[in-house]
Amino acid sequence: MTAGPATGRVRVAPVGLLLVVAAAAWVWTVTRWGGMSAMPGTMGLGPAAFLGVWTLMMTAMMLPATAPVAALYARTITVHRAARMVVFTAAYLLVWAAAGLPAYALAVGLGRAARLPSAAGTAVAAAVFAVSGVYQLTPLKDRCLARCRSPLGLMLRYAAYPGRSRDLRAGAHHGAYCLGCCWSLMVLLAAFGVMNVWAMVALAAVITAEKLAPAGRLVARAVGIASIALAVAVFWFPSLAPGLTGGGGMTGM
Repeated sequence: MTAGPATGRVRVAPVGLLLVVAAAAWVWTVTRWGGMSAMPGTMGLGPAAFLGVWTLMMTAMMLPATAPVAALYARTITVHRAARMVVFTAAYLLVWAAAGLPAYALAVGLGRAARLPSAAGTAVAAAVFAVSGVYQLTPLKDRCLARCRSPLGLMLRYAAYPGRSRDLRAGAHHGAYCLGCCWSLMVLLAAFGVMNVWAMVALAAVITAEKLAPAGRLVARAVGIASIALAVAVFWFPSLAPGLTGGGGMTGM
């Protein structure tokens, strides 16, 4: 009689905790940066501040789709579950925080591109859309997505990790697969505006659908094809990439 409720807590608690953290990150992002959606580049932030904002953005966007994997991993833990899940989640987020370094460098470069003549900004936007779209259709994307969608094999690998570093290694390993799966979607923020809240919501929905929906693989491919189409359409409609072409029509949305 006592096993049922205990099992329910194991399954629900990690999901609930991660969703609460993600919700808090969303609230902070919307209230603090919601009016700066079409600002190009780093939004005037230095490296440290940019990394802080980037990490909160990744917390908001990635944790909801990661919560089921976290719940599955929690079921492999028998003692000190809460503390160990904090380590697992922190290691996962550290991978995305580290990804903020190349993201900052890219934002600096694209911010400069946004100050070039509009034709140059449009060409850069087309390149961003094309790179993202092509990667969505590659075998590497499929491999990373498969690990995120069917993590049972990963759980067996993590169970074999010895010592106290197990949770740190497991979180970082899973974060690396998520990064391999989703970096191409994050690149699109350069075109839409790094702090474009509506773009963040749309991309978070795509990420969640790719990982959790039955047709997740088809979603990934559809997004890839749509991104390649945007690479062509942006030459006729530069406002599709307000973060690079100065199309401020999306600001404040």
